[in-house]
Amino acid sequence: KQYWNDVDSLTSDPEIRKGVHLGSVRNLPIEAEGLEDSMTLKEAVDTLVKEWTELDPDVIVNTCTTEAFVPFGNKEDLLKAIENNDKERLTATQVYAYAAALYANKRGGAAFVNVIPTFIANDPAFVELAKENNLVVFGDDGATGATPFTADVLSHLAQRNRYVKDVAQFNIGGNMDFLALTDDGKNKSKEFTKSSIVKDILGYDAPHYIKPTGYLEPLGDKKFIAIHIEYVSFNGATDELMINGRINDSPALGGLLVDLVRLGKIALDRKEFGTVYPVNAFYM
Repeated sequence: KQYWNDVDSLTSDPEIRKGVHLGSVRNLPIEAEGLEDSMTLKEAVDTLVKEWTELDPDVIVNTCTTEAFVPFGNKEDLLKAIENNDKERLTATQVYAYAAALYANKRGGAAFVNVIPTFIANDPAFVELAKENNLVVFGDDGATGATPFTADVLSHLAQRNRYVKDVAQFNIGGNMDFLALTDDGKNKSKEFTKSSIVKDILGYDAPHYIKPTGYLEPLGDKKFIAIHIEYVSFNGATDELMINGRINDSPALGGLLVDLVRLGKIALDRKEFGTVYPVNAFYM
C-alpha cells in the first residue's frame, strides 16, 4: 500500500506541460516525448522561458529522475553545448538550470532548487551563470533517508574524537527512482553525490560504501535502509553501530521541498544569488 493512498487528493489537478527529457527516462517503462524531439535545444529553452514568464514563479523545483551526467566546470563549455544543440552532452536538469538563469535575468530574479544528483549548485559553470543572471541555486540531491542519518552519526563521532574505520550504507526501494538507479550510469551519479559526505565531515576519507543498493518492487515507496559504522573508541576499543529502518521516500522529500521553496524565496528577496552553501549542506 502506498503512502499517498491515505492522502486527500489535490484540490485541483496539476497542469502537466511538455518539458525536456534528453534520455532521462531511458530504460524505464515510460514512453515520453520531449520538446527537444521537435525543436533545437535553444528553441526548447526559449519555449520554457516564455512559459515561465507567463506563470511568473519565484521558485522553480527540479525533480527529474536521476540522470547520468558529466559536470561542465566552466560556463563557456556549457554555452557551446547549448549553441551546438549537443543533445548527447546535456541532461534535462542542465537545460532546465540554464533556462532558469535566462528566466531570472529576464524577470529580475528567481530561485532554482535541484533535488537530484546532477551537479548544478556544485558545478562552477552553473554557479557563475546563476550569479550573473540573478538566480539563486540550491542543490544537489535531496537527502531524505540514510544519508542525513549517516551524516549526523559521523558528526557525533567526530565531535567525540572517535576514529571512523569504515562506513557501509545501503538503500533498497521499489519506486520509479530506484528502478532508474538500476542503470549503472545513473547509479554512479547518485553514489558520487552521496559518498562525499565522509571526507567532508571527518576530514579524512574513511573506507566507505555509500550508494543505492537495489530495486525490489514490493517495497514500493517505503525504502529499506541499513547503516554500519565501525570506529575506534577510548584506548583502542573498536565499537560498531548498526542501524536499520524503513522510510517513506516521497513524503520525506516533500517535507524538504516545503522548506527549500520558502528558503528559495527568502534568498531571492535578500538577493543571495549564486548558491547558498549552508542550505545545501543541511538539505542535500
